Amino acid sequence: MQVEELRDLVVGVLDDMKANDIKVLDVRGKTSITDIMVIASGTSDRHVKAMAEAVAFRAKDAGETPLGIEGANEGEWALIDINGVVVHVMQARVRDFYQLERLWEVDAPSHERAGAD
Repeated sequence: MQVEELRDLVVGVLDDMKANDIKVLDVRGKTSITDIMVIASGTSDRHVKAMAEAVAFRAKDAGETPLGIEGANEGEWALIDINGVVVHVMQARVRDFYQLERLWEVDAPSHERAGAD
């Protein structure tokens, strides 16, 4: 399965599960960890757990077994690593605290882009 197809599958599952504020970040060229990050918020620990489990199940059902799932038992923040797509599902207060979007959306400083020393 191509990374774009997997991204679309993840976003579809999260949307079906009524995730809040789904963001897709293409981090190719910014990190070697993954190509795509999907970040979404859940309304409670049960909601976060249910979405993490649904994403993992649907990915496995589509032939992409998750490489790892972290934090789903606690329900504040779950991370699902699926071959090229890393999914973060967290409660809104946790998401607001860590602000992952700001971390990964930051471009290189302008002097690095210009090639200046």
